[in-house]
Amino acid sequence: NIVINNVMSCPDPALSSERKNEILGEASFIRAFCYFQAVQLWGDVPLQLEEVKTVSAELLPEIYPMLFPERQPMDSVYEQIIFDFETALQFVKPSAPHKGYVTTGAVNAMLAKVYATIEPHDYSKVIGYCDAVINGPYSLLQNYDDLWGTDENTSESIFEINYEGTSTNANWGASMFRGSDWKKFNIPSNDLVKAFDDEGDVIRKNSSIIFLESGFPDPHYPINNYPFINKYRQFSSPSPQNYIFLRLADIILLKAEAMNELGDVSGAAALVNQIRNRAQLGDTPASNQADMRLAIEKERRLELAFEGIRWFDLKRTGRAIEVINNAKDENGQILYNLTENRLVWPVPQAELDRNNKLVQNPGY
Repeated sequence: NIVINNVMSCPDPALSSERKNEILGEASFIRAFCYFQAVQLWGDVPLQLEEVKTVSAELLPEIYPMLFPERQPMDSVYEQIIFDFETALQFVKPSAPHKGYVTTGAVNAMLAKVYATIEPHDYSKVIGYCDAVINGPYSLLQNYDDLWGTDENTSESIFEINYEGTSTNANWGASMFRGSDWKKFNIPSNDLVKAFDDEGDVIRKNSSIIFLESGFPDPHYPINNYPFINKYRQFSSPSPQNYIFLRLADIILLKAEAMNELGDVSGAAALVNQIRNRAQLGDTPASNQADMRLAIEKERRLELAFEGIRWFDLKRTGRAIEVINNAKDENGQILYNLTENRLVWPVPQAELDRNNKLVQNPGY
């Protein structure tokens, strides 16, 4: 907000009008990116777009709603998200020194995701924005595993956080995913391992999951053959490994989903097969819209495992409750009882204590 509210009036003579516009576009992208996460996680959220510059008794009527905002309807939040992304699309550049910069490809990819998520879904716009990415300067890597090695900012990547591995610019989160020094977060589920095995998807399974000694007992896995996420592999402290937020395979599969929903099953199959063939899998057997819908859901699960996408996919397609409540452990037992209320997160108690304008989500 500080950047967006002030960059155009910055008096620095070294900042050209073109650069000011580019900064406005980059900041607008980041704000929209964050609000898109927020609205999917909580539903209605406060929409705060102005910085608070000064606090005084005289200004209290003006600044109180900014300091203690009410939750706004999702429609209003999505309207702002789209406005911010469209602002970004107007001003950011089509290419940059590395994928940590916001480019038109990143904006188009996010707009495709927004229109696939907002109700009602606008699949024509999804296809349009996906095409803008697919026809851009991106290409699938020939070898899937190269996405997770030491080569970063690859041709497949659209937007990723770049880390140097220095004490002030490092990925401190990588150590959460593997090691025996303390029990790790986000461990691969038996249900996911089985999904890879059922598909015969050796390449993506081995790139996504590695079985090692754990050091900690677990009710679901033996201590000497314990699964860890394998998409993060640089565990020096601090780590230089990047996070990939957007990549081409995601957008290709998203376009396939939109094409299928609009009735072009064969066109969707061609895109799905492009992703499957890269993993040395045969063409999809799906031949009608209903089967293709499930085939794309499965393909996105296996292709994008541990990339922070699965939950949002299941929510926007209305499949979260059915899928999660059929997930099974190693003994075939149902693990979860997801309800409608749990499709959104609770508003943190600290925020409720701080701001009496906020209302808790139902069921919490």
